[in-house]
Amino acid sequence: MNKNKHTDIAIESRSLFSELVMLTKFRLSAFVVISSVLSYLIVAQGNISWPIITLLALGGICITGAANVLNQILERDYDKHMKRTQDRPLAAERLKLSAAVLFAGLLLLSGSIFLALINPLTVMISMVSLILYAFVYTPLKRYSTLAVGVGAIPGALPVLIGTTAYSGTLTTIGLILFGIQFLWQFPHFWSIGYLAFDDYKKAGYKLLPTDGAGNINKNLGYHSFVYSLVLIVVSAIPFFMGSMGLLPFILVMIIGVLYAGACIRFQFNNSRKTALTLMFSSFFYLPLVLSFFLI
Repeated sequence: MNKNKHTDIAIESRSLFSELVMLTKFRLSAFVVISSVLSYLIVAQGNISWPIITLLALGGICITGAANVLNQILERDYDKHMKRTQDRPLAAERLKLSAAVLFAGLLLLSGSIFLALINPLTVMISMVSLILYAFVYTPLKRYSTLAVGVGAIPGALPVLIGTTAYSGTLTTIGLILFGIQFLWQFPHFWSIGYLAFDDYKKAGYKLLPTDGAGNINKNLGYHSFVYSLVLIVVSAIPFFMGSMGLLPFILVMIIGVLYAGACIRFQFNNSRKTALTLMFSSFFYLPLVLSFFLI
């Protein structure tokens, strides 16, 4: 009898744990942490501190997790209308709202403490990122396509957090990395938005430019291409500053041209296939570019 009781408690604990992990969008949070740590390593140039990296990773996963939990709290009623989000813990009503709010608070407090132990600027930028994502970008999605640009700011701040964790101040390379991640997000998100357009429309999100009939703007690939060209220019700046060697510069240029090629292909052939190609290209672009910068 007792054995069965303990087994039931263990199952419930595992179930609760999995629900909380889902609330944080753990894979997305992990991607954010990786970009922060890579940017720290880029500016550190081998002069690394493992305690700082540990605090950066822990703080990053907590703050990003808190932002994602707050996002799901605010969007729980809209998530029910989308196939990709209707199984989330709050949308499916498997988890109480009060539990999610408490969890977000604990993550926010923990993350703030971890990052504050590094330096004040790092924790301040992380707070700006959370506020912009949860309380500006999240509600704005229902009213204007400007939400994409606003959301790209907190989406790019993790690399700036990584550089300030090392330097304690804003640096040129940190701002360049921020610019790269900021620009990268537009083709990345528009390809995802194209694929999930019907779902977004059901939930009332206005994330993609449309024509008068409410259809997706046919120049989405062209807009993506323009951002990819600016991205190539920005990513070349460190080489001309003398902060990047020839080999990583060539590699960054090659992958930038390939990314731009995926964008222009999407313009000439608006289809699910070309949108998927652009989306997967974006998944590879950012970690590869950061790795080349690290070289």
